[in-house]
Amino acid sequence: MKRIQLNSLLAACIITLLSGCSKEYLEKKPYNALPVDQAIKTEADLLIAVRGTYAGLRNLDLYGRTMPLLGDLMGDNTYQSVTNSNRYTLYNQYAMSVADGNALNMWTAAYNVILRANNIINANLEETAAIKSYKGEAYAIRGLMYFELLRFFSKPYAESTTANGVPVVLAFNPTDKPSRKSVAEVYTQVLSDLGQAYSLLGAYSNSSRISKYAAKAIEARVLLTKGDKAAALTAALEVINSNEFTLTDESNHVAYWRNPAPLTNKLETLFEVSSDGVSNLSFDALGYIYNQNGYGDFLCADDLYALFADTDVRKLLLEEGTRGGAPGVFVKKYTNITTDRDDTKVIRLSEVYLIAAEASLATDEVAARDFLNAVATRRDPDFAGYTSTGAALLEDILTERRKELAFEGQRFHDLNRLKRPIVRSTNFPAAARNIPYPFDKRLLPIPQSEQDANPNIAPNPGY
Repeated sequence: MKRIQLNSLLAACIITLLSGCSKEYLEKKPYNALPVDQAIKTEADLLIAVRGTYAGLRNLDLYGRTMPLLGDLMGDNTYQSVTNSNRYTLYNQYAMSVADGNALNMWTAAYNVILRANNIINANLEETAAIKSYKGEAYAIRGLMYFELLRFFSKPYAESTTANGVPVVLAFNPTDKPSRKSVAEVYTQVLSDLGQAYSLLGAYSNSSRISKYAAKAIEARVLLTKGDKAAALTAALEVINSNEFTLTDESNHVAYWRNPAPLTNKLETLFEVSSDGVSNLSFDALGYIYNQNGYGDFLCADDLYALFADTDVRKLLLEEGTRGGAPGVFVKKYTNITTDRDDTKVIRLSEVYLIAAEASLATDEVAARDFLNAVATRRDPDFAGYTSTGAALLEDILTERRKELAFEGQRFHDLNRLKRPIVRSTNFPAAARNIPYPFDKRLLPIPQSEQDANPNIAPNPGY
């Protein structure tokens, strides 16, 4: 937001300087920029804008690397090796400051994507089927960005609905200095955007574009995070019962993860942020920081590795080795770090089944076990399935979520929404092994530069 404001101030200064020039000169339009209302004038223009909005999601501190990495590192799934490139060290130690660069860029990049989505949503074009679908994608992306900002910068809905959320900006206004909406208000906006997306989205094209069922799956995640289990179950069932997508199993799960390209066969992936041989972050990508042929900085925590049976196909995505003179478990979920890079999975069908399992638990334990076992037995052909009930069944669901979604960025958010302490293994620094709930550093800092630029932005406590 600050960056947008600075660009606007620069433009204002240029206009002022030109006020003394001749009328003929003033009437000339800049050769390298157009106002928003002139930049998007056709369906083709809107498609270009949509592509640019998706490209924004690939930013280093969005789905390019930081958001999914922190979702495991700030939880208990991954830790920083003693041999490292000094990236995310303060997160490993839970010692972030208000000047943290990753938090700043996550905030700025997310609002830049929101700005792009707003320009699409607010484009005044005659409606066609394609334009409706493009706007549906923009609504979904905007809702997704506000949800991610909430999860990192605001208290969970279960703790406080009136706590500071994040600013909600729905149209371009270079002079606006918005304050933070409440957590409840931002959730209302997120769910409104996702509902709009679902009503507008057209036919499925591939896994790198948001389809109506991807929007509905994201909605199920949002509702579960909010604690509205009945609505979360309804949304999850709409995806599952559509029979549009299929789960991987022990025969194709590893090959699925080894494929770097977007899918058209509707196997497992509902939405992923695409990288390829041309459009990628190179050595700044998520895969590079896990892969031992890249930086290889972050390793699988010992207690997570111990959860996988030898017959579990997911264990093939991990490898025991030695790094920095110490034994460690390497993450091999991301192996494509040259030419066509691995895409970042945003939401998969397996998670939707696990959402349905957790959301069913209070009213139908049989259904909860069925949804849980649909994932667990496909990963381990020797596993007969869970038979637990009550509190034990909830723990089994959460354990299966930890295993299935490991290194995809969901664990930290699960522990936050459930208001649970983070108990990290001895792989972590001694001072950062037991992170209580609540704890100020379980929220990222509102960037100091943003506070300096906008006096209406309230800081997060503890910074």
